[in-house]
Amino acid sequence: MNKRILVTSTDLMMVQFLLPHIRNLADNGYIMEIACSDVGGRMKEICEKIGDCVRKIYTVNLHRSPVNPGNFKGFREMKDIVEHGKYDIIWTNEPVMGVVTRLAAKNARKRGTKVLYMVHGFHFYDGAPKLNWMIYYPIEKLMASRTDVICTVNREDYKRAKGFNVKDVKYIHGIGINTERLTVGENQKDIRKELGLDIDDFFVLSVGELNENKNQKVIIQALSLLKDKTIHYVLCGKGNQMENLKNLVEEKSIKQNVHFLGYRTDVVDICSQVDVYVMPSKREGLPVASLEAMYCGLPLVTSNIRGLTDVMENGVSGYMCNPEDAKGFAKGIKKLKENPKMRKKMGEHNRETVKPYCIEATKKEVLKLIMSFG
Repeated sequence: MNKRILVTSTDLMMVQFLLPHIRNLADNGYIMEIACSDVGGRMKEICEKIGDCVRKIYTVNLHRSPVNPGNFKGFREMKDIVEHGKYDIIWTNEPVMGVVTRLAAKNARKRGTKVLYMVHGFHFYDGAPKLNWMIYYPIEKLMASRTDVICTVNREDYKRAKGFNVKDVKYIHGIGINTERLTVGENQKDIRKELGLDIDDFFVLSVGELNENKNQKVIIQALSLLKDKTIHYVLCGKGNQMENLKNLVEEKSIKQNVHFLGYRTDVVDICSQVDVYVMPSKREGLPVASLEAMYCGLPLVTSNIRGLTDVMENGVSGYMCNPEDAKGFAKGIKKLKENPKMRKKMGEHNRETVKPYCIEATKKEVLKLIMSFG
C-alpha cells in the first residue's frame, strides 16, 4: 500500500521551493496532499503548477505572526485535516505552520504517523536579537518532543537541534536551486547597455527584498568609502527600505553608481554580466540567491553568518566579513576588482562547490529522508 504524505507550509514556500520535491515523491509512489497558509496570495498558482501529482490541496487560515489570534482558527482547520487524513508521514515547514501542524498531529502520532519538521533557518542564531531567543527558542525546544525528525539546511541549526529532545536530527543541502532557469537564453539582454555602463566598469550585484535584514545599506556605505566612479552597485528587488536606501545614496553623493532595478525576471541575464555578487545579510537560513550566483560562476563578498559559512570559504569562494563592516565589504570588493584572475578562479571554484545544492541532488536527499521512515 502506498504511503500517504501531508506537506504543510506557506504558499510562498510551496511555490518557491517545495513543488519539485512533491512531484518527485509522487513519481516515487507516494500519495501526496498539501496544506498551505495563503499569506502570499499564491494558492491559485499552486493549483495551476501542481498538476495531478497531488490528491488534495487545503488552504489553512494561518498568519506569519505567531501571536495573531487568527491562528486559532487555522489550528482547528489543521487538526481537522490531520484527523481525517490518516497520513503515514507529515512533513511540515516554517515556524508558525510547524508549531500548528505538530500540535494538530498529537493524536495522529499516537496512531503511528511520523512527523518531519524541516527547518529553513531558526529565528534564534548566533547574534540574533534577545527577543528572538526569548520567543522562538523555548517554543522550538518544546515542540521538538512532538517531532520524529528535525531536518536542517545549515550546520549551525543542526548542532543546535541536536540539543533538543527529538528522536533524530538530519542535515541536507537545502531544498535545491533550479539550475535549468540559470541558463542564459539566446536573446540575452545587454544590461550594461541598459544602465549606460562602460565595458570596463566594475559591476556589483545583489538580489533580494530591500529590507533591514538584507542590509543593502552597508554596500552603499562601502561604495562611498571606495570613491571609485567605475564601480557600480545594482540592486534587484523591492521592499520597505527602498526610499531609505535611495536617501542614503543621495546623502553619500553616489547616485550615478547605484542602480535600483526593482523586481526583475531576467536576473540570469544580469548575472552573466556581473563581476561580483554581494550578500550583506544579517540573517539567513541557507541563502538561495548566493547559491545561484555561485552556480553562475561568480565570486562573492558576503556576511560571515550562518548558512553562508556553510558554502563560503573566506579567500577561496570570495571574501567574508561582519554584516555591519562597511570597510570590510569595501576591501573585499576592491581586492576582486584589482585581480581578474582571482575572480575567475573563485568563480570556477564556486560553480563546483554548489553542485550538492542543485535541485536534482537535493531531491535525492529528500526522497532518502522520507524513505527512512519505512
